[in-house]
Amino acid sequence: MLTNSDIEALEDILFAEPWGDEALDFFGFHGVVCASVIGPVSLEAEDLFRLATGADTLPNGKVPEVFAHCVKVLASDMAHALDMGQPLELPEPEDGDPMNALENWCAGFVDTFLENEEAWLDAASEEDVADLMVPMLTLSGLFEDEDFQNVRNDEKLSGRMAEAIPDSLTDLYLLFHAPD
Repeated sequence: MLTNSDIEALEDILFAEPWGDEALDFFGFHGVVCASVIGPVSLEAEDLFRLATGADTLPNGKVPEVFAHCVKVLASDMAHALDMGQPLELPEPEDGDPMNALENWCAGFVDTFLENEEAWLDAASEEDVADLMVPMLTLSGLFEDEDFQNVRNDEKLSGRMAEAIPDSLTDLYLLFHAPD
């Protein structure tokens, strides 16, 4: 499990120059790592760094140690929970707006999915993947689709979408990782 000091050190990296303006926050980072664990493509720390920061190059030619540590711990915890049949718990903000944190998480997850969309759709039925991705796609705020906006603007509907995410994550994980 990541400690508060791990998260603070990670955010120091995420918000560092020169990518700090483009980088995801901890919630977005969590979504990126989650998509890597759940999807059919296990991404390397370098790929996750690029997705989380938007940077094309690594600082000093390698992933910062703290970043790699956080990826390893988080990915291991997620895979263990899913392998044990436990739903994933999304991080909750200590203060501020929980829907904003959820939107950031979904954006990180969806960005990672889109980066590897072909592999996701080759590994399972496109219809199954699409159905299970609806809550994350809707709440990510990445799409101007009128239906998605209507759901995001309706507190009750967006709440239902948020509640559906843990089951969708479990089902996606099983879709890609369950023995045949």
